[in-house]
Amino acid sequence: MSEQHTRAELFRSLHTPGSPLVLVNAWDAASARIVAAAGARAVATTSAGVAWSLGAPDGDVLGRDAAVDLVGRVTASVSLPVTADIESGYGATPAEVGVTTRAMLDAGAVGVNVEDARHEAGPPLRDVPDQCARIGAVRAAADAAGVPLYVNARIDTYLSGAGDLDETVARAAAYLAAGADGIFVPGVVDPVTIRALVQAVPAPLNVLAGPGAPTVGELARLGVARVSLGSSVAEAAYTVARRAADEALGAGTYGALADALDYGTLNALMR
Repeated sequence: MSEQHTRAELFRSLHTPGSPLVLVNAWDAASARIVAAAGARAVATTSAGVAWSLGAPDGDVLGRDAAVDLVGRVTASVSLPVTADIESGYGATPAEVGVTTRAMLDAGAVGVNVEDARHEAGPPLRDVPDQCARIGAVRAAADAAGVPLYVNARIDTYLSGAGDLDETVARAAAYLAAGADGIFVPGVVDPVTIRALVQAVPAPLNVLAGPGAPTVGELARLGVARVSLGSSVAEAAYTVARRAADEALGAGTYGALADALDYGTLNALMR
Protein backbone atom coordinates (compact mmCIF):
# COMPACT_ATOMS: atom_id res chain seq x y z
CA MET A 1 0.00 0.00 0.00
CA SER A 2 1.42 3.40 -0.97
CA GLU A 3 1.99 6.18 1.54
CA GLN A 4 -0.68 8.26 -0.21
CA HIS A 5 -3.15 5.36 0.01
CA THR A 6 -2.41 5.07 3.74
CA ARG A 7 -2.98 8.80 4.27
CA ALA A 8 -6.21 8.57 2.27
CA GLU A 9 -7.54 5.78 4.47
CA LEU A 10 -6.53 7.72 7.59
CA PHE A 11 -8.29 10.84 6.34
CA ARG A 12 -11.48 8.92 5.63
CA SER A 13 -11.42 7.42 9.14
CA LEU A 14 -11.27 10.87 10.74
CA HIS A 15 -14.85 11.69 9.70
CA THR A 16 -16.70 10.54 12.81
CA PRO A 17 -20.10 11.99 13.72
CA GLY A 18 -19.91 13.30 17.27
CA SER A 19 -16.11 13.54 17.19
CA PRO A 20 -15.56 15.93 14.30
CA LEU A 21 -12.42 16.46 12.29
CA VAL A 22 -11.48 20.13 12.77
CA LEU A 23 -9.87 21.75 9.74
CA VAL A 24 -8.11 25.09 10.13
CA ASN A 25 -7.84 25.85 6.44
CA ALA A 26 -4.41 26.77 5.06
CA TRP A 27 -3.43 28.61 1.88
CA ASP A 28 0.31 28.02 1.58
CA ALA A 29 3.13 25.86 2.92
CA ALA A 30 3.78 28.12 5.91
CA SER A 31 0.17 28.22 7.08
CA ALA A 32 -0.06 24.45 6.59
CA ARG A 33 2.98 23.88 8.80
CA ILE A 34 1.63 26.25 11.45
CA VAL A 35 -1.66 24.32 11.51
CA ALA A 36 0.16 20.98 11.65
CA ALA A 37 2.42 22.18 14.49
CA ALA A 38 -0.69 23.15 16.48
CA GLY A 39 -1.75 19.48 16.50
CA ALA A 40 -4.13 19.22 13.54
CA ARG A 41 -4.98 15.74 12.34
CA ALA A 42 -5.24 16.84 8.69
CA VAL A 43 -4.78 19.94 6.57
CA ALA A 44 -7.35 21.47 4.22
CA THR A 45 -6.79 24.24 1.74
CA THR A 46 -9.12 27.18 1.28
CA SER A 47 -9.72 28.07 -2.36
CA ALA A 48 -10.24 31.71 -1.46
CA GLY A 49 -7.01 31.95 0.51
CA VAL A 50 -5.12 30.12 -2.22
CA ALA A 51 -6.49 32.41 -4.92
CA TRP A 52 -5.77 35.57 -2.92
CA SER A 53 -2.22 34.48 -2.16
CA LEU A 54 -1.64 34.03 -5.89
CA GLY A 55 -3.19 37.36 -6.88
CA ALA A 56 -6.58 36.14 -8.10
CA PRO A 57 -10.15 36.44 -6.77
CA ASP A 58 -12.02 33.41 -5.52
CA GLY A 59 -14.74 31.92 -7.70
CA ASP A 60 -13.29 29.68 -10.42
CA VAL A 61 -10.90 32.39 -11.67
CA LEU A 62 -7.59 30.81 -10.65
CA GLY A 63 -6.27 28.40 -13.27
CA ARG A 64 -5.94 24.67 -12.67
CA ASP A 65 -2.14 24.63 -12.95
CA ALA A 66 -1.66 27.32 -10.32
CA ALA A 67 -4.07 25.60 -7.93
CA VAL A 68 -2.43 22.20 -8.40
CA ASP A 69 1.05 23.67 -7.91
CA LEU A 70 -0.01 25.27 -4.64
CA VAL A 71 -1.58 22.04 -3.36
CA GLY A 72 1.62 20.20 -4.25
CA ARG A 73 3.59 22.67 -2.14
CA VAL A 74 1.23 22.10 0.78
CA THR A 75 1.35 18.30 0.58
CA ALA A 76 5.14 18.42 0.38
CA SER A 77 5.32 20.61 3.48
CA VAL A 78 3.42 18.35 5.92
CA SER A 79 3.15 14.64 6.66
CA LEU A 80 -0.57 14.90 7.40
CA PRO A 81 -3.38 14.04 4.98
CA VAL A 82 -4.23 17.03 2.78
CA THR A 83 -7.63 17.75 1.26
CA ALA A 84 -7.88 20.32 -1.52
CA ASP A 85 -10.67 22.81 -2.18
CA ILE A 86 -11.03 22.62 -5.97
CA GLU A 87 -13.98 25.06 -6.18
CA SER A 88 -16.23 23.61 -8.90
CA GLY A 89 -13.42 21.60 -10.47
CA TYR A 90 -11.42 24.10 -12.54
CA GLY A 91 -13.09 22.87 -15.70
CA ALA A 92 -16.11 23.63 -17.85
CA THR A 93 -17.01 19.97 -18.40
CA PRO A 94 -17.05 16.81 -16.26
CA ALA A 95 -14.11 15.49 -18.29
CA GLU A 96 -12.07 18.57 -17.39
CA VAL A 97 -13.03 18.12 -13.73
CA GLY A 98 -11.66 14.59 -14.00
CA VAL A 99 -8.37 16.01 -15.31
CA THR A 100 -8.24 18.36 -12.32
CA THR A 101 -8.89 15.48 -9.94
CA ARG A 102 -6.08 13.37 -11.36
CA ALA A 103 -3.72 16.35 -11.15
CA MET A 104 -4.65 16.91 -7.50
CA LEU A 105 -4.03 13.24 -6.77
CA ASP A 106 -0.65 13.47 -8.46
CA ALA A 107 0.06 16.50 -6.26
CA GLY A 108 -0.57 14.35 -3.18
CA ALA A 109 -4.11 15.31 -2.13
CA VAL A 110 -6.25 12.60 -0.54
CA GLY A 111 -9.51 14.55 -0.49
CA VAL A 112 -11.29 17.23 -2.47
CA ASN A 113 -14.13 19.66 -1.95
CA VAL A 114 -16.23 20.26 -5.05
CA GLU A 115 -19.02 22.82 -4.93
CA ASP A 116 -22.28 23.19 -6.82
CA ALA A 117 -22.18 27.00 -6.98
CA ARG A 118 -22.03 28.64 -10.40
CA HIS A 119 -19.92 31.77 -10.79
CA GLU A 120 -21.10 32.78 -14.23
CA ALA A 121 -24.38 34.49 -15.18
CA GLY A 122 -27.52 32.51 -14.48
CA PRO A 123 -28.87 30.51 -11.57
CA PRO A 124 -26.59 30.46 -8.50
CA LEU A 125 -26.42 26.64 -8.39
CA ARG A 126 -25.68 24.04 -11.03
CA ASP A 127 -28.48 21.75 -12.11
CA VAL A 128 -28.39 18.52 -10.13
CA PRO A 129 -27.69 16.25 -13.15
CA ASP A 130 -24.80 18.50 -14.19
CA GLN A 131 -23.28 18.48 -10.70
CA CYS A 132 -23.76 14.72 -10.42
CA ALA A 133 -21.84 14.28 -13.67
CA ARG A 134 -19.01 16.38 -12.27
CA ILE A 135 -18.91 14.44 -9.01
CA GLY A 136 -19.01 11.20 -11.00
CA ALA A 137 -15.98 12.40 -12.96
CA VAL A 138 -14.11 13.05 -9.72
CA ARG A 139 -14.92 9.57 -8.46
CA ALA A 140 -13.99 7.92 -11.75
CA ALA A 141 -10.62 9.69 -11.83
CA ALA A 142 -9.85 8.58 -8.29
CA ASP A 143 -10.92 5.00 -8.99
CA ALA A 144 -8.72 4.92 -12.08
CA ALA A 145 -5.78 6.15 -10.00
CA GLY A 146 -6.41 3.55 -7.31
CA VAL A 147 -6.57 6.12 -4.51
CA PRO A 148 -9.56 6.14 -2.09
CA LEU A 149 -10.12 9.87 -2.50
CA TYR A 150 -12.54 11.44 -0.04
CA VAL A 151 -15.02 13.45 -2.09
CA ASN A 152 -16.72 16.16 -0.07
CA ALA A 153 -19.69 17.56 -1.99
CA ARG A 154 -20.37 21.16 -1.08
CA ILE A 155 -23.98 22.30 -1.34
CA ASP A 156 -24.44 26.07 -1.51
CA THR A 157 -28.19 26.25 -1.01
CA TYR A 158 -27.92 28.16 2.25
CA LEU A 159 -24.82 30.16 1.37
CA SER A 160 -26.47 31.48 -1.80
CA GLY A 161 -30.02 31.59 -0.46
CA ALA A 162 -31.07 29.32 -3.32
CA GLY A 163 -32.69 26.49 -1.39
CA ASP A 164 -34.11 25.21 1.86
CA LEU A 165 -33.66 22.05 3.94
CA ASP A 166 -35.60 19.86 1.52
CA GLU A 167 -33.60 21.07 -1.47
CA THR A 168 -30.35 20.55 0.43
CA VAL A 169 -31.27 17.01 1.46
CA ALA A 170 -32.38 16.15 -2.08
CA ARG A 171 -29.11 17.41 -3.51
CA ALA A 172 -27.16 15.52 -0.86
CA ALA A 173 -28.86 12.26 -1.80
CA ALA A 174 -28.13 12.80 -5.48
CA TYR A 175 -24.49 13.72 -4.89
CA LEU A 176 -23.92 10.71 -2.64
CA ALA A 177 -25.40 8.45 -5.29
CA ALA A 178 -23.03 10.05 -7.84
CA GLY A 179 -19.97 9.16 -5.77
CA ALA A 180 -19.56 11.69 -2.96
CA ASP A 181 -18.44 10.49 0.47
CA GLY A 182 -19.44 13.47 2.60
CA ILE A 183 -21.67 16.52 2.44
CA PHE A 184 -20.56 20.08 3.18
CA VAL A 185 -23.27 22.67 3.84
CA PRO A 186 -21.71 26.09 4.49
CA GLY A 187 -23.87 28.96 5.65
CA VAL A 188 -25.67 27.01 8.37
CA VAL A 189 -24.97 27.77 12.04
CA ASP A 190 -28.45 27.29 13.53
CA PRO A 191 -28.33 24.19 15.78
CA VAL A 192 -31.87 23.13 14.83
CA THR A 193 -31.03 23.13 11.13
CA ILE A 194 -27.69 21.42 11.70
CA ARG A 195 -29.39 18.67 13.71
CA ALA A 196 -31.99 18.23 10.97
CA LEU A 197 -29.24 17.89 8.36
CA VAL A 198 -27.36 15.35 10.47
CA GLN A 199 -30.52 13.28 10.78
CA ALA A 200 -31.51 13.54 7.12
CA VAL A 201 -28.16 13.11 5.37
CA PRO A 202 -26.80 9.53 5.46
CA ALA A 203 -23.15 10.63 5.32
CA PRO A 204 -20.64 12.63 7.39
CA LEU A 205 -21.80 16.25 7.61
CA ASN A 206 -19.32 19.13 7.30
CA VAL A 207 -20.22 22.62 8.47
CA LEU A 208 -18.44 25.96 8.16
CA ALA A 209 -17.67 27.55 11.52
CA GLY A 210 -16.30 30.81 12.83
CA PRO A 211 -17.35 33.69 15.08
CA GLY A 212 -21.05 33.33 15.89
CA ALA A 213 -21.17 29.60 15.15
CA PRO A 214 -21.61 26.91 17.80
CA THR A 215 -18.37 25.72 19.39
CA VAL A 216 -16.68 22.54 18.18
CA GLY A 217 -18.01 20.78 21.28
CA GLU A 218 -21.56 21.90 20.56
CA LEU A 219 -21.26 20.82 16.92
CA ALA A 220 -19.97 17.45 18.08
CA ARG A 221 -23.06 16.99 20.26
CA LEU A 222 -25.22 17.77 17.23
CA GLY A 223 -23.55 14.90 15.35
CA VAL A 224 -21.35 16.91 12.97
CA ALA A 225 -18.42 14.93 11.53
CA ARG A 226 -16.26 17.73 10.13
CA VAL A 227 -15.79 21.39 11.04
CA SER A 228 -14.04 23.77 8.62
CA LEU A 229 -12.91 27.33 9.27
CA GLY A 230 -12.76 28.06 5.53
CA SER A 231 -11.38 31.36 4.32
CA SER A 232 -11.76 33.05 7.71
CA VAL A 233 -8.21 32.23 8.83
CA ALA A 234 -6.71 33.81 5.71
CA GLU A 235 -9.06 36.75 6.15
CA ALA A 236 -7.82 37.23 9.71
CA ALA A 237 -4.18 37.03 8.62
CA TYR A 238 -4.69 39.61 5.88
CA THR A 239 -6.56 41.80 8.33
CA VAL A 240 -3.42 41.97 10.47
CA ALA A 241 -1.47 43.10 7.38
CA ARG A 242 -4.06 45.80 6.69
CA ARG A 243 -4.10 47.00 10.30
CA ALA A 244 -0.29 47.09 10.42
CA ALA A 245 -0.19 49.08 7.18
CA ASP A 246 -2.88 51.53 8.31
CA GLU A 247 -1.13 52.04 11.65
CA ALA A 248 2.42 52.43 10.31
CA LEU A 249 1.32 54.74 7.49
CA GLY A 250 -1.01 56.70 9.78
CA ALA A 251 -0.03 57.07 13.42
CA GLY A 252 3.45 55.70 12.75
CA THR A 253 3.11 53.06 15.46
CA TYR A 254 3.28 49.25 15.40
CA GLY A 255 0.73 47.92 17.87
CA ALA A 256 -0.92 45.66 15.28
CA LEU A 257 2.25 43.57 15.23
CA ALA A 258 2.17 42.74 18.95
CA ASP A 259 1.98 39.09 19.97
CA ALA A 260 3.10 37.85 16.55
CA LEU A 261 4.87 34.53 16.12
CA ASP A 262 8.56 35.39 16.27
CA TYR A 263 11.06 35.01 13.44
CA GLY A 264 12.84 32.06 15.04
CA THR A 265 9.64 30.07 15.58
CA LEU A 266 8.43 30.58 12.02
CA ASN A 267 11.82 29.92 10.49
CA ALA A 268 12.19 26.70 12.48
CA LEU A 269 8.86 25.46 11.12
CA MET A 270 10.23 25.79 7.59
CA ARG A 271 13.24 23.54 8.25
